This record gives sequence, structure tokens and C-alpha cells, in this order.
Amino acid sequence: MFLFAALLGAGSLRAQQLSVEARIAGLESNEEYMSLLREDAQLQMREDSIVNAVERARRQLRENPAGRQQYSQDILQLESRIFEIRNAKGRLIDRINTIEQEWVLANLNGAASQPAGPAAENPAAEIPDSLKVRNLVSNPYFREQLPEADYAALVEAQRLEFDAVDYVNRYFANYGTISELAEAYAAAQAEADAAEIYDKYKTLQGFNRVLADSLSDAWNYIFDNKSYAYGYLMDKLGRDAILSREEERLSEAARQLSELRGETASDAVTDYFLRKKVLVGYETSVADMLGLTSARDSLRGVMAQLEGIDFRLPRIDVAERYFLDYDSVSFSSTPKYSYQHPIPECKVYEHGTIYRILLGTFNTKRAVSTFRGAYPLSYLVNDDRKWCYYAGGFATREEAEAAQKLLKARGFVRPEIVVWTDGEYRNLSKDPEAQHIAYRVEIVSSEALSDAVKAAITDTAEGCELSRVGQQLFVVGTFDDKAVADRVAAAVTQTDPALEIKVAEIAE
Repeated sequence: MFLFAALLGAGSLRAQQLSVEARIAGLESNEEYMSLLREDAQLQMREDSIVNAVERARRQLRENPAGRQQYSQDILQLESRIFEIRNAKGRLIDRINTIEQEWVLANLNGAASQPAGPAAENPAAEIPDSLKVRNLVSNPYFREQLPEADYAALVEAQRLEFDAVDYVNRYFANYGTISELAEAYAAAQAEADAAEIYDKYKTLQGFNRVLADSLSDAWNYIFDNKSYAYGYLMDKLGRDAILSREEERLSEAARQLSELRGETASDAVTDYFLRKKVLVGYETSVADMLGLTSARDSLRGVMAQLEGIDFRLPRIDVAERYFLDYDSVSFSSTPKYSYQHPIPECKVYEHGTIYRILLGTFNTKRAVSTFRGAYPLSYLVNDDRKWCYYAGGFATREEAEAAQKLLKARGFVRPEIVVWTDGEYRNLSKDPEAQHIAYRVEIVSSEALSDAVKAAITDTAEGCELSRVGQQLFVVGTFDDKAVADRVAAAVTQTDPALEIKVAEIAE
């Protein structure tokens, strides 16, 4: 993605050797300000270098799957460094913005102290070429023609443009990392690795929500105050055609935003780019009408950059994975447990559903021989201080019922099916009413679902929830009635036969 400026190449230059330009004319002599800009540029170089290293590691991972563990660890370490650099850049930008704001406010004192006079009928003829600059707002015409408060708001809006670009760049950079983390999370085999990746994913998603909110606040101020200032002048000059064209473009942007709302990673980012194009087009017309050729040409360049940015970022929604240890029941003539290797305590998972077979509840700890060579076994001491012994771990009730049947055939008198759902325990054999089976429709697709498929789902089961789990799985439901789930699956299949669809049974 092209983010308004070409990225700096990686290198070993020291920060003070970098050549940087003040973002606001007049601050070139501020040593702290220029030093902060150089430090920010240096951090950007480091980030670019590490991003390139991540890309190389991912390429090596694809070419050499056998080295997955080492490459994955390297990628995690590199992404941690990127995370730290971006935090440091955020702190620098905050200080840079503070200095710029203080300078702007200080230099507004006394500026535009005279009341705004009448706008010339041909303002282009009134502005000497020597006073025409590339930054539209910096041209003296606006200071001379706008009321003091309106000019101050316009200057502040122009200053905030830097903030908005920074928010967008940081959002896009985080989004790229989030996308990589989503892929790494889906591929993670170990629970510890997955948990670390998921924590980073949630943290960056949180950062991006904050950035989107900051962008929205800054951008609304920019758009409102710039639009007002330009509209004020165009109205004074009687440029109704420019004003009408602006209204039409803004109406079209609002229509596009309405269509895209909720479909992209951030409505705020989408809104920024849609209205930014409108505003830059407006500014270009204003600059052209005023004869500010340098500003007009600069704005045309900005518009060309905007046209090259793909801002319609797809949503990334990663469902937390639960590493439940499922295992079927087997039998061994050789004891699997002993004094040195006792039966382990049963693990109760905070999330997810797992079925087990309760072999018996006893007043005291039992010998391994009690369980006729069955394994894997586990135990829990319940609230009544009784010892409960379990066999296996199953993902579905169907698997648990098969294991129950096997255990009965092996001489167990009353094996009972129990289930933990998000840590909550129920004995389904003793209390069948506690069982509540639900169903959901699972759709596998590497691409976003089409509008036609979404419409088919809504038409068949109005009000049902559609969510994305990972990169390729879409889930519809849950449904209490399997017939409803079957109808949804049939409607989706009829709409797009290429999709892989199934109705899954889950325990609620």
C-alpha cells in the first residue's frame, strides 16, 4: 500500500545523519523538533528493515516447511521488535504534534488581526507569483480574506492533516501485522505459541480501534473547518458551480460509505479516504480558481496518490482457538499408570466443549487395577470430597456414546456421559434434560461470502448471526432446530454449489 510517501530504505545511518524537512515552515531552527523528526525517520528505517526480514522469513517458511518451528519463532521475535518500534514512534509523534501545535498557536497571535475585506472579483490577479506556495492553506490569500477565528481553525485543520496521515499509516502497518498474526495463529500447533500470537492480535486490534477513533476525530475537524473556509470564500466570490460540484461529490461519497459500512476493517478509515478525495478535489478547484498553480499541482499529485491506495481493507475476525486434548478410550494389558506415573488430575478447560466418561465415584482414592486397563484416565475430587474417575475426552456426544458402549462391553457397570462446556459440568446420563443440543451451519470459503449467499441466509433464517472464524470458515447460527439449519445449508448450496457446507452439532 502506498501511504502518501515512499518508505525509507533500510540502512545503518545514524539519526543525526538523516536529512529531514520540517513539516511546518518556520520550525527548521527548533533543534528539538528537527531531532525528533530525524529520530522518527531512523525508527521508520529500522521498522522497514525488520518488515523486510519478516517477509524473508515467511518466504523461507513457505519454501522449507520442515523448518516451521524455527521460522515461526523468528517471525514472532521480529514482530515483537516491530511492535516496540511502533510504540516508540507513537510517543515521538505525540511530542512532534505538541511542538507544532504550540508553534501554530503562538504565530497566530496578531495574524489576520484586520477584519476581512471584500474578496476581489479576480483574486488570481491580486496574488504575486512570489507569494504562491505549494501548501494551499499557507498562501496569504486565506489569512487576508478569512475572519481571524476561521483562519485559525483552517490552519489547525491543516496541521491535523499530518496527524491524520500518521494515524492512517500506523493503522495500515498494524493491519498488515494483524493479517500475518491471523495466519500464524491458524497455523500454530502448540497452545503456548497460539496464546502468545492471539494476545498480540488482540493488542494490535485494540490499538487500531484507538487509531480509528483518533482518525475520525481529527478528520471530522479537518473536513468541517476546511469545507467551511472554502465555502465561505466561494460564496463571497459567487462561485456557485464549484459549490454545487462539491455537494454532488460529497453526496456520492456518502452513498459509497453507506454501501461499505460494516464491510471493511474500519468505517473510519473508509470514510477518511472517500471524503479525502472529495476534499482534495475541492481544494484543487479552489487553488485553480485562485491561480495558485503551485498548490494546484501539488494537490493533483496528492489525488494521484490517493487513487493508488486500496483502502477497502477486508475485516479480520479471528476466533480464539481452544486446545482441548481429545482422546478415545483404549485398553492395555500392561498398566499405563503406576506409583511413579499416577493417574493425572482431570483438566477442566475454561473454554470449549469436551465429553468424558465417568467410570465411578468413590469415597477414597482407587487402585489403577479397578479400571480394567482402560486409558487414558483422569480424576477429580468433587465438592463432597469424593473421587471421580473419568476415561477419554471426546469432541462430540456421538463419540462419547460409542465409548460408553465399549466400556459396558468391557464390564463397566454404569459408565456415564458427562460434559464440560466452557468450564460448566453436567452429567448427561443422570440428567438428560441438562443436555441441550444446538446446530450451526459451517461454510468453508477462502473468499468473502457473496451478497447473494448472505441474502439467501437472511431470507431462510431472518435474524440469525453470521460470523467469520479464522481465514476460511464462516458460521451461521446457532439453531435449536436442525431442520432450520438444514434449510439454511440447502439455500446456500443452491445459491453457490461450489461452497463447502455442513451442519454441525454443538453442545450449548
